Amino acid sequence: MRSLRRIFAKADRFTTGIIVSVILGLVVPCSGNAAGLFDTLTNAAIVLLFYLYGVKLSRESVIAGLLNWRLQSMVLLFTFIFFPVVIPLLQPVFEPLVGASLYAGLIYVACLPSTVQSSIAFTSVAGGNVPAAVCSASVSSLLGVFLTPMLVGLLFSQSNTTGADIGVDTILKICYQILLPFVLGQLSRRWLKNWVAKHKQLISWNDQTTIWLVIYTSFSAATVSGYWAQLSAPQLGALILTSAAILALTFAATYFSSKALKFSREDRIAIVFCGSKKSLAVGAPMMLAIFGKLDNNLLLPLMVFHQVQLMACAQLARIWHMHGADNGGY
Repeated sequence: MRSLRRIFAKADRFTTGIIVSVILGLVVPCSGNAAGLFDTLTNAAIVLLFYLYGVKLSRESVIAGLLNWRLQSMVLLFTFIFFPVVIPLLQPVFEPLVGASLYAGLIYVACLPSTVQSSIAFTSVAGGNVPAAVCSASVSSLLGVFLTPMLVGLLFSQSNTTGADIGVDTILKICYQILLPFVLGQLSRRWLKNWVAKHKQLISWNDQTTIWLVIYTSFSAATVSGYWAQLSAPQLGALILTSAAILALTFAATYFSSKALKFSREDRIAIVFCGSKKSLAVGAPMMLAIFGKLDNNLLLPLMVFHQVQLMACAQLARIWHMHGADNGGY
């Protein structure tokens, strides 16, 4: 139960930081020179985020996890095929509820990789296959650097959604802002891995602060431009319900397909948590690289989906934790 409380505590801190960032962006938005300063800080934080992620990721764990190729294939299938197929297919059902602009944000969510920290944490709490979850979530994030821009270009062109410019400049920007720091982190891992391991709390604060900066600068720009006057409460409520419906469908698909394929209970838990989640930590910086700006029509659905998945996964992890490995029904 201690590990479960730690997960909730971290989620609460992260959620609190998001709420504070939103409020500050609404009440005390930055503009002019201050906005330029925060943009610079945000870009620097993103580079540091992916550099430290490169330092943290063990090549040995990736190689070991890849040996469980059936599980890894399932997670990648749901992350990069199921989501990008199902969310556009559901567009005629849900787009009239949330509007075309916000549904474009959900299409962007479909293109993103899985989360890392929370997928591993919830898998651990629920009694799942943690080494496999480490590998699945890590490989998903790494592949997302390449696959997310490709999927965005494909899906946004097919759905007549404008704003995605996947050209040479975009690829180069992704390389120097995300891929290059990650590679440098991997190269310097031999010298820094022990320091990173000893300062996990500091690294966690860095990860979360980066997202808070992204959200604050985005909400500030939206406030200054008058974006919020265009968003209605029914739209926001519909967005929450739509996110919950998509997540529930994914939970059912990941669980019952992995059960039908006779995966063990531990592997099924890892597949559910790693295959059903989308990363805000990667999605927000990637948005800057792909679109050249933080678009609130894309960021808001990502934030909502992220919060819905945290709350739903926390409940699911609690249920699996309470039942334990001896319950054959799970």
